[in-house]
Amino acid sequence: MEVFLMQLFVFLTAAIIAVPIANKLGLGSVLGYLIAGIVIGPFGLSLVGQVEEVMTFTEFGIVMMLFLVGLELDPKLLWQMRIPILGVGGTQVILSSAVIGTVSLIFFPWQEALSIGLILSLSSTALVLHTLKEKGLMNTTSGRSIFSVLLFQDIAVIPMLALMPLLATMSVNDTSNAEHMIFDINALPGYLHLIVALLAVILIFFTGKFICTPVFRIIAMTKVREIFVAAAIALVIGASLLMDLVGLSEALGAFLAGVVLADSEYRHELESDLEPFKGLLLGIFFISIGASLNLTLIGDRILLIVGLTLGLIVLKGLVLVFTGFVFKMKGKELSLFTIALAQGGEFAFILFQFSRTNGILSNEIIEPLISAVAISMFIAPLLFKAYEKINANKQVEEKEEPISDGIEESGHKVILAGFGRLGTDIGRLLISSGIKPVIIDNDVANIEVLRKFGFKVYYGDITRNDLLKSAGADEAELLIITMSDIDTTIKIVELAKKHYPHLKIVANAADIEGQYKLIELGVSKIRRETFGTSLSMGGDALQALGIEPYQAYRMMRIFSKIDDEMISELFERFKESEESYIYTYQQHMENLEEIIALEMKFDVEGIDKAWTVYNPDK
Repeated sequence: MEVFLMQLFVFLTAAIIAVPIANKLGLGSVLGYLIAGIVIGPFGLSLVGQVEEVMTFTEFGIVMMLFLVGLELDPKLLWQMRIPILGVGGTQVILSSAVIGTVSLIFFPWQEALSIGLILSLSSTALVLHTLKEKGLMNTTSGRSIFSVLLFQDIAVIPMLALMPLLATMSVNDTSNAEHMIFDINALPGYLHLIVALLAVILIFFTGKFICTPVFRIIAMTKVREIFVAAAIALVIGASLLMDLVGLSEALGAFLAGVVLADSEYRHELESDLEPFKGLLLGIFFISIGASLNLTLIGDRILLIVGLTLGLIVLKGLVLVFTGFVFKMKGKELSLFTIALAQGGEFAFILFQFSRTNGILSNEIIEPLISAVAISMFIAPLLFKAYEKINANKQVEEKEEPISDGIEESGHKVILAGFGRLGTDIGRLLISSGIKPVIIDNDVANIEVLRKFGFKVYYGDITRNDLLKSAGADEAELLIITMSDIDTTIKIVELAKKHYPHLKIVANAADIEGQYKLIELGVSKIRRETFGTSLSMGGDALQALGIEPYQAYRMMRIFSKIDDEMISELFERFKESEESYIYTYQQHMENLEEIIALEMKFDVEGIDKAWTVYNPDK
């Protein structure tokens, strides 16, 4: 126990010292973790134990990360991203495996060459996602393409793990853990091994779908948050142990558990509760990568390992450039796509160990390749820095965000989430009408400016239930959401409907597709972000063309009324099929002029009531 605590103390202390220094020098936190690992590792100051112990100690970081990656895989999102996931991701993995495997075929038998190609085709999900989020690049076009590839790679690990035992070229030599296993999966015939593995996967899906949700519901009723966290961690560990028991990867079990719960009502609760553990464990994992660099082996075989590292980056880079061209990426988008994915990944450590256990690859092959993968991961943050230097005008300034403000107010009827351009105007209207909302925003710079003008704005992430609760959601009557990002808005709506069903919700949608998503969640008070401005400018345009002001005003109101009425029908067609939706939309556009002419002529009473036509309470 003392040894474990001492190693944990060394890891955390190294992170505390190295990461702020690395950030100060503009190197980023990942490179700071890696440098800290080299310094404290067996080949540095030797403050931690052997490399194998270090990697075992930190593998849980990968497990937790993949659970959360799986948790983010909303089935609807997967369907929407099916083309980039299968197209871009599939092309990258298949071509990288083929190219690296072909080169390896010069030196090794085809089974070993194929294994090496598959393993080295994968990139580092942990490193790349962490860096993209840190630099604010996740929501860019290239960021979404990179995420698609990483997503496909994570899913591709499943068939890779199933294929590995079939490629075995020698007897399994590693039986050191057999006595600790309930049964030895490798002793089964190949077809039974596959059946047992599939049954384990089915068990995870069954448990997550039909058992976990009612269990989480019971735990949530206790309102003891730490028990919820304990149950979530127990689920991750249980799924990991089951996969390990049947000879598959522990990380794969965690990933599958996350996928099963991605559509659960407790998804966001699990994400927010486990996020701190993931960040801490991933930091320790990056330190372990630095500590795993075998400097003695690298020194003895420097030319080989440098050649392997450069070969890996160059071969994958060429494949990525080709993939980018195929999918019409250009310029900075293509550069970031290539740089982000050219390194090896953390799954290589797991798959190399798996291939050793199954007798596919020998230590003489694995050790130099692991060193090359580790060095490539070390080089990756430097490539990101080079990209930023070359594209300095796109560089995202990194700032340490403060913790959420404490909200001690109570008794307010309205919570206003988001105080940007739209939220500020709504807030001014409410305040001038004698209604003082609790205002929350997550843009630090914006809050500082607004406070100078006398607005009382709190900082915080309102997608977290504890902040929404402290804002007075239990007592409030209305929640106004003005966020432009539809995914953030959806998270807030789901959270509010789950914990505060009494709250009325008025929400903003950037476009009509976002409006449909909110309608599907049961939000009836939705306004498209630019609709009001578009309507006003259209009225000004009509007047500029000589139409009388009142006539232009009436036409604006009729158009608004018709738009409200057609939304529900368009939404139903949108759910059916793209063809049906487009046809209905075209029909409405063709009939619009005639409808407005008739309304202008006859429906004077309807015009007077146009403001309340779409109000379901009337």
